[in-house]
Amino acid sequence: MEFFHNVNINWMGKTKYFVTLSLLLLAIGWISIFRTVFVQHRTLYGIDFRGGTLIYVRFSGPPPIDKIRKGLEQAGLPNSTIQGISDTQNVASKNDVVIGLEQSSGDESLDAGKQKILEVLQKTFGGTTAKPDFNSVAASDLAADLTRKDPLTLGTSAGDRYAQLASSLVSARDSDHGGIITNFSELSNVPGVTPSVVGALQSDYSLNDFTIRDAEIVGPKVGSQLRRQAVFATLYALLGMLVYIALRFEWVYGAAAVIAVFHDVLITLGLFSLFHYEISLTVIAALLTLVGYSMNDTIVIFDRVRENLRLMRRESFPEIVNKSINQTLSRTILTSGLTFLTVLVLFLLGGEVLRGFSFAMVVGVVIGTYSSFGIAAPIVVLWNKHYGGKATAVSVGSAAAKRATAAARR
Repeated sequence: MEFFHNVNINWMGKTKYFVTLSLLLLAIGWISIFRTVFVQHRTLYGIDFRGGTLIYVRFSGPPPIDKIRKGLEQAGLPNSTIQGISDTQNVASKNDVVIGLEQSSGDESLDAGKQKILEVLQKTFGGTTAKPDFNSVAASDLAADLTRKDPLTLGTSAGDRYAQLASSLVSARDSDHGGIITNFSELSNVPGVTPSVVGALQSDYSLNDFTIRDAEIVGPKVGSQLRRQAVFATLYALLGMLVYIALRFEWVYGAAAVIAVFHDVLITLGLFSLFHYEISLTVIAALLTLVGYSMNDTIVIFDRVRENLRLMRRESFPEIVNKSINQTLSRTILTSGLTFLTVLVLFLLGGEVLRGFSFAMVVGVVIGTYSSFGIAAPIVVLWNKHYGGKATAVSVGSAAAKRATAAARR
């Protein structure tokens, strides 16, 4: 399928505009990175790389971010991060926040950091430690408490019955009420629950305005190792692609493609800082994906350039490159456009967990497509103009030239 016929855009004549746009994006992004790291003293890395504790907290109403931050500062945790979550696919998660605590003193302090955050939440929101929180209790613990108290007066046959009842109560709490209830009367409709059961729950448990949904702990040693491996994985991918293109085409093509990919990654990282996204393992996966995507788009253009060098030996090299880009324009619009729509839907509807990954893909598809004709191709043209001359065209057509010479001699 071809959308555009007889396209005649002078892409190489607009090189100065492409370079200006790239320099502007790089400057904006890396000024943001400098400000984040050296002025605000914040890290760009997520919990996967920097090490620390993440506590996922759900509140019964809109989360009071300022109150949480004040409580953490009073507890001596001013460097903690607080991030609200808004998942359009899960209405209950609109009251969720993620509290992060960076750790640097060793793995042994991580559990202590988690406990300290829990204590801050208890103190800040008036939770009592005298009674366990029903919103956080496990089904097995609930079953043991019900068996001990025996509100249904079942006697010796209480064990299995209360195990089923506890499972039903926890399921109703998590499935029907989003993991948090504000009044024990909300459990009255659960099968098997009687007023005596509700009374037993009220006497043995408290109801906090929040509940801990999940906790993640990564040690600083593990985070540092993952950080090094992520850098090496990216560099190895670029090196492998450089070797492949150098063997398939010429070394200048490989160098241009790798420079364009570096350009894509640097702009994407700058935009991550600008929009306050953290770099996690899923983001590294997205960066490696966009490296391959951008490289593939560049190779398609270079391959058409190589073909046209055989067919258009009388044309100048910039004209050949322009013709090649125009000939592959329909293919670029189809593949890049459809990919962009897919990752855009993922960004809008994929939820908070995939937000960083999908943002990197959205930015990467656009920047990667642009860099193929706006950065990689002009680099090859510039090298050919100052150092290559007609060598590229002659080397590609050398076999045909030899055959023509031999035929003339006969």
